[in-house]
Amino acid sequence: MPKQTFINLPEEKRQIIVNAAIEEFAEHGLDNASTNRIVANSGISKGSFYQYFEDKQDVFMYLLTVLEREKIEYFKGKHPPSNNMDTFQYFRWMVKTGMEFNSANPRLTQAISRVLLGEGLYYGKHFTEIRQKTTQALSAMIQQAIERGEVDPSVDVDLAVMIMDTWSNAISTYILNEGMKQKDIMKWVRSSKTQEKIDKLLYVMEYGLRKTESEFEKHF
Repeated sequence: MPKQTFINLPEEKRQIIVNAAIEEFAEHGLDNASTNRIVANSGISKGSFYQYFEDKQDVFMYLLTVLEREKIEYFKGKHPPSNNMDTFQYFRWMVKTGMEFNSANPRLTQAISRVLLGEGLYYGKHFTEIRQKTTQALSAMIQQAIERGEVDPSVDVDLAVMIMDTWSNAISTYILNEGMKQKDIMKWVRSSKTQEKIDKLLYVMEYGLRKTESEFEKHF
């Protein structure tokens, strides 16, 4: 986490350093990230960098807090379109809303995704707490779905959580990477063609967990 000297900087200067770090991790990941490039693109000295952070991983961990803060703020004004959604409909809404957030913050999300998923750090010991928050929420969702008769009770909950977590990460990363190639990523993500593609990708996962095939057959 950043040192107090970083916190004491004017907001504009902090943002310049954050933006330089985002670009560095988005382009090079964490392993190949260069402190020298972050310093050069921030317009600060290397000595100043180490007055603000311990190392490049410290900077990346700070970006995670920035992402979390931005997500909390973004989701404050977002509500499901219906109170009668089943578990899979709600999960689909969450994933799609998360993709809209990604589209509004593409470079930050791309930097985080490249490091956590592209370099596999999401499954490492340093990010156990982040992973546990996600898996606990998904586990509660699956348990509720079983109780409501939406998921086959013979399904292994831990396996179902792994499938939902891995599949949603894969879809989000794919859509983000494809969206970055477009002139207007938000417009592209919201387009009917992209939304249909997301639905089809999510139904592949849903079809394997649902108690019956009726919902899948209804849509296809």
